[in-house]
Amino acid sequence: MERLLPSDPSRLGTYRLLGRLGAGGMGVVYLARAGNGGLAAVKVIQPEFAEEHEFRARFRREVASAWQVRSPWVVPVLGADTEAASPWLATGFVPGPSLAEAVQACGPLPVRAVRVLGKVLARALAAVHTAHLVHRDVKPGNVLLALDGPRLIDFGIARSTAAEATELTSAGVMVGTPGFLSPEQARARDVGAPSDVFSLACVLVHSATGRLPFGTGAVDALLYRTVHDAPDLTGVTDDGLRDLLGHCLAKDPAGRPTAADVDRALVEDAPEGAVDWLPDPVVTLIAERSHALLALPGIEATLVPDTLAPERARPGRRRFLTLAAGGAAVLAAGGGTALWAALRDEGDGTSGQPDAAQRVIGVHADLSGPQQAVGVAQERAARLAVDEFNAQRDKPFTLVLDVVDDKGEAARATAAARRLTGRQEVLAVLGPTGYASAEHSMAVYESARLPVMTVSELSLSASQAALVASPKWYFRAAALAPYTAYGTVLAMAARGSKKPGLLIDRASGISGYELTTLAKGAAGGLSLDLYTRVVPDFADPASVVPDLIENGIDGLFYTGTPERAASVARALAERDFDGPRFVDTGSATDTFTKAAGPAAEGWQAVSPHIDPAAPEVAPFAAAYRERHGTAPPASAAEAYDAIRLLANRIASLDGGGGREELADALAASRYQGLAGLYAFDDAHRREVAQVHLRVVNDGGFGYVDVIELPT
Repeated sequence: MERLLPSDPSRLGTYRLLGRLGAGGMGVVYLARAGNGGLAAVKVIQPEFAEEHEFRARFRREVASAWQVRSPWVVPVLGADTEAASPWLATGFVPGPSLAEAVQACGPLPVRAVRVLGKVLARALAAVHTAHLVHRDVKPGNVLLALDGPRLIDFGIARSTAAEATELTSAGVMVGTPGFLSPEQARARDVGAPSDVFSLACVLVHSATGRLPFGTGAVDALLYRTVHDAPDLTGVTDDGLRDLLGHCLAKDPAGRPTAADVDRALVEDAPEGAVDWLPDPVVTLIAERSHALLALPGIEATLVPDTLAPERARPGRRRFLTLAAGGAAVLAAGGGTALWAALRDEGDGTSGQPDAAQRVIGVHADLSGPQQAVGVAQERAARLAVDEFNAQRDKPFTLVLDVVDDKGEAARATAAARRLTGRQEVLAVLGPTGYASAEHSMAVYESARLPVMTVSELSLSASQAALVASPKWYFRAAALAPYTAYGTVLAMAARGSKKPGLLIDRASGISGYELTTLAKGAAGGLSLDLYTRVVPDFADPASVVPDLIENGIDGLFYTGTPERAASVARALAERDFDGPRFVDTGSATDTFTKAAGPAAEGWQAVSPHIDPAAPEVAPFAAAYRERHGTAPPASAAEAYDAIRLLANRIASLDGGGGREELADALAASRYQGLAGLYAFDDAHRREVAQVHLRVVNDGGFGYVDVIELPT
């Protein structure tokens, strides 16, 4: 929970606001106390959105939908004012983590837990469907785990199944969350109750295996598999559960069971106030989260009427409190000791506890996996920054690194995050290196409120895949990767291209999807006649080069992988194509130039990172080369700056702050580094006005200039 801002109201109706729980696209969610002393989550629409008819109509619909549902497994509506200047909705407050966070932090659930979870959620959906509603966004992030059982939340996109219901979403618009959508949602068709049953099955597969039944990757590829491919139920070990999920995941809505059928098929006892159906690590997480959310320092006492009956003791509470006490004892002892011992052979972090004059920064990197070149460069740059800081005679403290190698693997990324968050001395983390590591560690960092600063995971989608809401503790210290696509289109237009080609290689996964979406938008804005071809990951992208040339392209932007980019480069060279040729920044590597050979000459790339040959970073590049005998790779300068920025902000706290205070200090930063000014927007993305152009000359990418981005 965050403190209230000076601009926040102190009360809404009978609810006294205590703090901010989060902010979303439509407004802010507050923790509040009702007149009877109970806690509530109050969702408020910002006035500027409320003035728009569609937003206010959607909010009215959300309130009306939620009022109609009666189930102990659905978060209840407590009050609302849909006509206020800032409309609001108060619901019961659930002081626990989401199912998404629990699976992310603790791993897949055992079979019985999945069956109990499925039974409870089926009952919740049956109540929704009895009210003639369709939820339309059943996903792990919309399931909260409480002491007395799960709760289904968020009716923001629910709608009535009645024929006369007003449709607030445009025809042909997909609504919901990819990975948990039904085939009919993926096709942007009308949906009914069977769609929620399909989504419920996706949630249960994810809970049982930690994976999605139709995989991950580019959104359009994920939607295609949802519509056409059989689900992957590998890892669902219970035959009866696997068969039931298979029926729920039928492509034809008419072939799926109802929510009530699912409830009857899962012969388990509903968790009447108990948590013994969940594994101990999840119970501990609920205990710790409840303790953190319900610790409300500095709030005046609320008088509760004597007529209120005392809370009935709940079965299972003793186990909950025992685990909570155990978790507190571990934290008091330094936190994460067992996990640190298990992982300490993977990094050379500090041994023992640092003394009072030390400050610890974690480094979470891929040092021996697919992105080890990037991870090693960032670790080396971080050590260089630390050594320079510690060489100061008047330094306010000694800076120490705790380095963890996740090898680019999802499970190790989660474990690395747990290790670093478990060490209370770690004030911030540099990393992770790439998308997969961020996706599988972000929820752990967010739960621990540990500031994380990455200079190389620059996607839009990693946080969306990992979290329910926008990240609050995750800082990106370089331009987001999609901006490079915009810069690429600008550069092609500046070089005279009127009909550029866009070659989308599905081998690039989700990052390619983000790049191409923005590239298409940029081309439209510049009135370019963009010709696009898409190549599946099993085909040679060079096979479409003849078609590109026959359709008159005068330039090309390829997004994919370095090896496959080389195939395209050779095919274009064979046809003497001399228009401007660009690869995405992920393909602009030595692998590309070596594989393409002479055909790589003249190819260009737009990077979010300053080039090591740029004059602004010459002192750092010289020091790096002297120590390691090679020039620093891209992103090393930003990693060096990031450590210096973190040290600067830690020093500004003058020994009087911890992780949360450091995050506030980072958010307010205006720090001049070697690679430019470091300031962050409200989403903690670095504010940038330029990206960097590189070109292949004599077999390697070299620095050319910067490309100014329109404001």
